[in-house]
Amino acid sequence: MRLAFSTLGVPGAPLDDVLRAATRSGFHGVELRAHPEEPVHPGLDHRERAQVAERFADAGVELLCVAGYPKMAARGDDAPVLAEVSALLQLAHDLGAPYARVFPGGDTDPGEADVIAVRRLTHAAGIAEELGVRVLLETHDSHRTGADAARVLDAVDRPGVGALWDVLHTWRGGEEPQRSCELLAPHLGYVQVKDVPSRQDTTPLPPGEGVLPLAEVVEVVTRSADARTPAHGLGTGVEWLCWEYEKRWYPEVRELTGLLPGVRAHLMELLADAA
Repeated sequence: MRLAFSTLGVPGAPLDDVLRAATRSGFHGVELRAHPEEPVHPGLDHRERAQVAERFADAGVELLCVAGYPKMAARGDDAPVLAEVSALLQLAHDLGAPYARVFPGGDTDPGEADVIAVRRLTHAAGIAEELGVRVLLETHDSHRTGADAARVLDAVDRPGVGALWDVLHTWRGGEEPQRSCELLAPHLGYVQVKDVPSRQDTTPLPPGEGVLPLAEVVEVVTRSADARTPAHGLGTGVEWLCWEYEKRWYPEVRELTGLLPGVRAHLMELLADAA
């Protein structure tokens, strides 16, 4: 299993700095926040996109995902949401990323939110499949547990749509890692890990310094990846663990470059123990 880290919490970080941090610390990939305030976003032109892809290739670092903010279960017109998703998927394709991340964002009753999300994700699936990428629904906000996300993903059941398992939110939703993995396994793209002091205090900590059951998560994911054939024949099981670094929303946390070596060492230890 390979390791990535996320730039979701490093606002405006120059791409060369991100790639240098990845290569120096031994991470294999990067999850990029695709927002207009960041260096990489859907507003880039063709030449700029080609330059980003070339810089990743030259660094020997994989671009795992472009993480956007379309809200697939939110009330309102479908058209602007689908336009946002389409632009995000095109960006992923042009940069060579296999995944584009979206949120649920439901703001109505769960039944109605599920219907909206299924409709939009089914449409997005067609775009994703034509481009050869996948749109991943993160376990977050209105659909934070594996059970919540699986209701939608089971109904969509398309190769272009999958799940991004954010372990903090399933855990805060009261779901055990084994159960989350069972529900999400047929759809799982990759797993996003982090750590926190408690269910009430979500100030980010480096993995291993908080209370999240990360060892159990890694164990069940490793066992699931070894035992199953992925849905729709995509890939060879879950290949990535991605550490989400969130300094943007918690400015008091330590700097990324100083944390990366220790985070990598801890995740590698968890992987070795689960093997």
